[in-house]
Amino acid sequence: MKLVSFNDYKIGIVRDGAVIDVSDLAGANNQKWPPVAMNHLIEDFANLRAKLESAGARAGIPLASVKLRTPVPGATKVVAYPVNYHAHGAEMGQSYRANTQGFFLKPPSALSGANEPIVLPIVAADRRIDHECELAIVIGKKGRDIPRERWQEYVFGYSCLIDATVRGKEERVARKAFDSFCPVGPWIVTADEVGDPGALQGRLWVNEQLRQDANTRDLVVDVPGMIEMASSVLTLYPGDIIASGTPAGVGPIHPGDKVKIEFERVGSMTVDVVQGQTGKLSLFTKAAAAGA
Repeated sequence: MKLVSFNDYKIGIVRDGAVIDVSDLAGANNQKWPPVAMNHLIEDFANLRAKLESAGARAGIPLASVKLRTPVPGATKVVAYPVNYHAHGAEMGQSYRANTQGFFLKPPSALSGANEPIVLPIVAADRRIDHECELAIVIGKKGRDIPRERWQEYVFGYSCLIDATVRGKEERVARKAFDSFCPVGPWIVTADEVGDPGALQGRLWVNEQLRQDANTRDLVVDVPGMIEMASSVLTLYPGDIIASGTPAGVGPIHPGDKVKIEFERVGSMTVDVVQGQTGKLSLFTKAAAAGA
């Protein structure tokens, strides 16, 4: 099943090129901020699934006519793994890997959707803002200290994720925390439709030029390991997102670019890159430190 947040954060099922509104089943009517209906649907999915499947008989809205939002705007956190492919570590000149470095958090305010642009902040002329192609793992139920052999119990589904980042030597979170720096979408595909997440080909193009092309079999910390490591430190909740880390091929994005990301058996989305007017007082209006 493919689930989306759309328009004013309604909840829908994608089927045959259309979005079927199931907001009434998900409790997404007249919701206040933050919109947490998708979190509740994920948590109660086993009980709701039959009703959701029956709703497939409803009339749909053409997918092209809706605005796709980030699927879980109410995620409590995005857990992200740096340098989780050896080839990316080599291209960045980093000796550490995610298995020894651990993870960092991107703020939920950085989340955006498939029909929303990456908005570049104002930065110094020598600052590079890069794309990173990542698999998003969406957590399905509350868990802490999850052993790797039980990882499947805690995964609801998967999505595509672009981890935009300003290059530099400043704190990683600050460089990755701007609004719109975490596009996720176009939907969540439930885990049963994806199968083994350890053998998914992920690709990213900028203006139709292929930049990144790698398989999750080459992850340093695999999906079970990421769940085990994260939950050893913090509690995972329904709708939380784990970002897998990026393979080699990261590169700059500029205003006017179109960035396409795709994972097999998950889907693809293309987002625009535009110049914004935010960031005038950020650290990144200063030149990058030597060697950054």
